[in-house]
Amino acid sequence: MDAILTTSEVTRRRFIRTTLAGGIGLAAVGVRSSAQAAQTSLAAESGTFKIGGDLTVNRLGFGAMRITGDGIWGWPADRENALKVLRRAVALGVNLIDTADSYGPEVSELLIAQALHPYPPGLVIATKGGLTRPGPGQWVPNGRPEYLKKCVDGSLKRLKLDRIDLYQLHRIDPHVPAEESLGALKEMQDAGKIRHLGLSEVSPEQIERAGKIVPIVTAQNRYNAADREWDKTLKYCETEKLAFMPWSPVGGKGGLHNDSAIEQIAKRHGVSVYQVAIAWLLQRSPVMLPIPGTSSIAHLEENVAAAKLKVSADEMASLTA
Repeated sequence: MDAILTTSEVTRRRFIRTTLAGGIGLAAVGVRSSAQAAQTSLAAESGTFKIGGDLTVNRLGFGAMRITGDGIWGWPADRENALKVLRRAVALGVNLIDTADSYGPEVSELLIAQALHPYPPGLVIATKGGLTRPGPGQWVPNGRPEYLKKCVDGSLKRLKLDRIDLYQLHRIDPHVPAEESLGALKEMQDAGKIRHLGLSEVSPEQIERAGKIVPIVTAQNRYNAADREWDKTLKYCETEKLAFMPWSPVGGKGGLHNDSAIEQIAKRHGVSVYQVAIAWLLQRSPVMLPIPGTSSIAHLEENVAAAKLKVSADEMASLTA
């Protein structure tokens, strides 16, 4: 099959295979155990970060939005494949999975519990609440206190957890005072149902305002090599030592193929533009926790292999400029 592929594609596939196997040329004895060990620690190549100062995770995580149906609505066409993707992510060393009650809705959380419960030690499942789903592709904020409390209880039940390690307000509802929404989540935290709290799509000013009500440990904003609208939030997170979890970390389907700089770097390394995008994020900031999502095992393995890709200082400068 490789004979009909481009040189870049062949190199990219070899990079992934070599990475997943932990190197080639191993002696026959111990090959399986060596390969398994390499795979289990692959995501650890991205380095670690302590969320809230006490939750140590590998910086390259997994976003569980795409394991649902079309329009992030309903069950996936191949439910068994979705379970395999989740299990494969953990096998590759991913110990931070990001989801939300609105993915499906409820489907992503249910699949995570089905695939992984009882959860392995050290696995952090972050979920979110505060968006309702009138239909496929539709998202409407709801930050009413009584609704958010129901969201927390629902996520606990679906995920089969006694406490959610990281619970994030999916959006600040413009029709509800932030103090009321966050006050409700603080009540849930005080009740022992939430360990740490985070926000999504927020400015530094909004994080500071929220921090006066309850400690905030993460910000999850849209961010990638082609979209840096939230640079100020990233810098704020660096200063305050908060985790920055970029959603849409590879820019969406086809988005990065219009960037000549990233294309050139990908060709030079013999990898995909998506791997370069993930590597750039990891090297961009020590507080960055990318959570690329996919419904494909092959794409999952490609994404996680990016943890070992090192972009040079000159290449970083060309992408960051």
